[in-house]
Order: sequence, then C-alpha cells, then structure tokens
Amino acid sequence: MVVLHEAWGLDGFMRGVCARLAREGFVALAPDLFDGQQAADVAEAQRLSAALTAARVEADLEGAVRTLLSHDAVDGPSVGLLGFCLGGHLALLGGTRTPRVGAVVDFYGLFPDPPLEAGALAAPLLAIFAQRDAFIPAESVERLRRELRAAGKRASVSVEPGVDHGFMNDTRPDRFDAVAAATGWDRLLAFLRAELA
Repeated sequence: MVVLHEAWGLDGFMRGVCARLAREGFVALAPDLFDGQQAADVAEAQRLSAALTAARVEADLEGAVRTLLSHDAVDGPSVGLLGFCLGGHLALLGGTRTPRVGAVVDFYGLFPDPPLEAGALAAPLLAIFAQRDAFIPAESVERLRRELRAAGKRASVSVEPGVDHGFMNDTRPDRFDAVAAATGWDRLLAFLRAELA
C-alpha cells in the first residue's frame, strides 16, 4: 500500500496508518511529499499543498509503486493507493495515471487542482466523504459519482453522515469521530482484501 498524507504532512497519524496496515498483513510505504515539512496551521498546510507540482507528485508516486513492487515482502503485480484529504485526491489522480494500481481508497479528498479525469480511473475505488465537510462541497462528490457511473467504473462513493473533514484522524480531537473511523477502517480493510488478494 502507498499511503498518501494529508495537507499537514507526513505526521504521526500517517505513521499510525502504516503501522495498522502492517499489523493487518500489508506492506505500507508513505512517501513524504513535503520533504520533511509539517504544517502547524491551515495557512501553512495550504502553502505546502500549493507548492506541489503534478510532475513531482507523479514521480513520487511512481517511485513509491516501483519500490513496493520490488520489495521481497510484496506479492502480486499491483499495489493499492490510500489517501486522506490532499492524499485522497492524489490517490485518485494516481489511479488514473499509474497502471500498476490495483485499488484506490480516498478518504475525503476531492479538490479542483490538480484536475481529475474520473473516466481515466483504471482501478476499483472506495471513496468516503464527510457530510459536514467545509472543504469539499456535496455537489463535487455527486459529480464524481456521476462521472464514475457514466464511465462504467467500479466505484463505491459514499458520504459518512454527521462527521467533519478529517474524521479518520485520531490525532485531531476536534475532527476525529471514533465510530465513523472504526467503520471506515473496516470498510477499507474489506475492500483491500477483496481487490488486492
């Protein structure tokens, strides 16, 4: 699994996600898209995210996929992409550009830039959004759902009721929702085991 971090950077939450995946039998790699920088506030998170170029992200994703597939502990010809917030959007993009992706999981990541061509998604998708998301309009989620359906893609796009953007992140008590996070994690594992086994 390639795990793509939020706009906060490669922090304790992302390391925890990798550790949890490892305990479930997955090999997980989280590339540091911000070169060691972590955001202390929303303005810095936006600045770091805006500095990413499509070419840089694509190169980092390709390198992560290549590294995983060459690892002795990895079986099979493909990997999964998992992302949260910014990383969720980048996981979607990676699923449209990297042919060795066998599954994509996006937690509340869908932004206008870099633009996404949903019809180019080659891998099955599990996308879970937050009902009270202040960053991603419900119309954007519905548009993604329509585009995927029109293109005949295998995709589950759902909205978790009553939760905010970031509900999976247990290091952010202002956003974390334990019940929704447990449900999301169970859905994630079931999806990955079905698609990558």
